[in-house]
Amino acid sequence: MDRSERMFTMSDVRKVADCREFPSESGCSLTIAGREDEVLKAAVEHAVSSHGHADTPELRAAISGMLKEEAAVR
Repeated sequence: MDRSERMFTMSDVRKVADCREFPSESGCSLTIAGREDEVLKAAVEHAVSSHGHADTPELRAAISGMLKEEAAVR
């Protein structure tokens, strides 16, 4: 079965992290989309490397709580 034939599950729902929706002094406009685990990993790495945040459980929880489904963003 190729990708176009398989049924999509909730784990296939793409998530989005839009830096414009996070408090920021820099006015960052980066948007990251993909599977939830991918987006969370990339968003945390971005927050640490570009915005000087520490990679803490609290940061991960805050970012995770602000992720949206891609369809809701369009």
